[in-house]
Amino acid sequence: MKVVASVLAALFGVQSEANRQRDFSQTSPLPFILTGVVLVTLFVLGLIALVNRVLV
Repeated sequence: MKVVASVLAALFGVQSEANRQRDFSQTSPLPFILTGVVLVTLFVLGLIALVNRVLV
């Protein structure tokens, strides 16, 4: 859950410096990359669904 919260905060640009330092001290960036890809994909699919719902 910390990874998801950190990625969401980074996506919105409101991540604190302390959390950013904590994240960059991790050994592997893979969980952050995978979570970011999944969240951005869900966001884009949500926008597509919203636009389709409004236009139909």
